[in-house]
Amino acid sequence: MPSARVQFENSTGEMISGRLDLPDGQARTFAIFAHCFTCSKDSLAASRVSKGLMERGIGVLRIDFTGLGESGGEFDSTSFGSNMQDLQDAAHWLQEHHAPAELLIGHSLGGAAVIGVAERLIDVKAIVTIGAPADPAHVGHLFDAKLDEINQHGSAEVSLGGRAFRIGKQLVDDLAAQNPKKSIAELGRPLLIFHSPIDQIVGVENAAQIYEWAKHPKSFISLDQADHLLNNRRDADFVAGIVAAYAERTVLEI
Repeated sequence: MPSARVQFENSTGEMISGRLDLPDGQARTFAIFAHCFTCSKDSLAASRVSKGLMERGIGVLRIDFTGLGESGGEFDSTSFGSNMQDLQDAAHWLQEHHAPAELLIGHSLGGAAVIGVAERLIDVKAIVTIGAPADPAHVGHLFDAKLDEINQHGSAEVSLGGRAFRIGKQLVDDLAAQNPKKSIAELGRPLLIFHSPIDQIVGVENAAQIYEWAKHPKSFISLDQADHLLNNRRDADFVAGIVAAYAERTVLEI
């Protein structure tokens, strides 16, 4: 079961790095996985869930957003909107080289991104979020202490998870400008929400808010005892198994 590195140019001319996990034989359907804020396509959650789906016959494309991982560009020049555009460009590449993505999966802020971009991707039949914030602006608390510096100088260096990132004003303004209630309410596709009741990064109340705003068909599954990053392989395997079964119902039977 191959896992191949792919590269493509996004709409702004930056080189986007991705990994395509393909099952043996013909893929039953294709998904795109969006990683968490400041993470990469090779995070434990992204790689383990993607490979779990691959083992169940689903092809998965996971990419590094602009300025992260192996992709080109500068992180301080990116925004939530650029993340969504990267996903749209990834969907175009997947359709051109394999088949349209019918399933979107997003972890943490990546979950908010797949919700936001779904309206642009008419072939997508279902959306899955894992530990996602109801409002993308939720991540703003990570750099609240540097907000004055960001607003005054246009960017500031912030330590996130022990690594230094330069956060630009464009990201801050873009996060604040989103209308998540509208995006969630107007999805028009089945939505599956995973969240841990003990998530210390994005509280489970976010899942309740997403569920309240979403229209049916919508489902919630509790990831009991899981941490935000799904560091325990069993949690990622559980997610992959449920998503594969969910795809049977929402994607493959349509």
